[in-house]
Amino acid sequence: MSLLLAAACVTGAPAAQAQAVSSVDDHGRTLTLPRPAQRIISLAPHATELVFAAGAGHRLVGVVEYSDYPEAARSIRRVGDNKAIDLETIAALKPDLIVVWRHGNARRQIEKLAALGIPLYESEPRRLDDIPTALERLGRLMGTEAAAQQAADDYRRTLHALRERYAGRPPVTTFYQVWRQPLKTLNDEHLVSDVIRLCGGVNVFGRLAPLVPTLSDEAVLQANPEFIFAASMGATASDRPLDSLDGWKRFPRLMAVQRGNLFYVNGDLINRPTPRVLQGAALLCEAIEEARRRRR
Repeated sequence: MSLLLAAACVTGAPAAQAQAVSSVDDHGRTLTLPRPAQRIISLAPHATELVFAAGAGHRLVGVVEYSDYPEAARSIRRVGDNKAIDLETIAALKPDLIVVWRHGNARRQIEKLAALGIPLYESEPRRLDDIPTALERLGRLMGTEAAAQQAADDYRRTLHALRERYAGRPPVTTFYQVWRQPLKTLNDEHLVSDVIRLCGGVNVFGRLAPLVPTLSDEAVLQANPEFIFAASMGATASDRPLDSLDGWKRFPRLMAVQRGNLFYVNGDLINRPTPRVLQGAALLCEAIEEARRRRR
């Protein structure tokens, strides 16, 4: 507990004439630090990637499990996982900035960190266009504006090229299987649906609530999507599907089955809101384009 109390104070002697930095997080909260962050903890794998991409990976002193990219992230001290974080270890590391994920971290633990006065940046990009903005915002807080701006500019150029390539393509009704038992998908508020739209796909369950709706097989059969895809495991285990699509083959009249449009994409490249999502988008767009070719 003494470690937790100690974390309530800003740690380390500030540099002479250090200039305060300020930015807005993904939930509209303005965060001001007395100087650019020097000791950063990331509480989500995607946040770890964003910090590295924004040029401050060398300042990360703690990350959570499955923070596997880039390679340097693997050697950083672990402070928990998606189920629980180690508050004592976090406090002992004396962070001056923690990047959290509201819908991925335990809310009660985040509130304890906030109560101790540790600056928290909440990261949750929901759209492809949010990712370069996140890089720029984090770059301001970490004093790595030039590197963050370069990464943001590179991302925007690649995204623009993909939009140009697939703009106006005929729509393809699409179902993303997040999990099989129980059967789950994502609605239009999730980043994955933005990737589907980029490719000219239409999420057949995009209008459902909540963010992760639970479905029945009958609902999928009624929607009769032309294209079905699922994620293969990334950080958890390479090249294995999180949940197989083979079960749909028992419904030969399902359009996606008839046309052979069952596809897997690396989950880390499609679910994490980081610059790498455009790699996943390129793969998914090409697969959806192949589904269009199979109409002939």
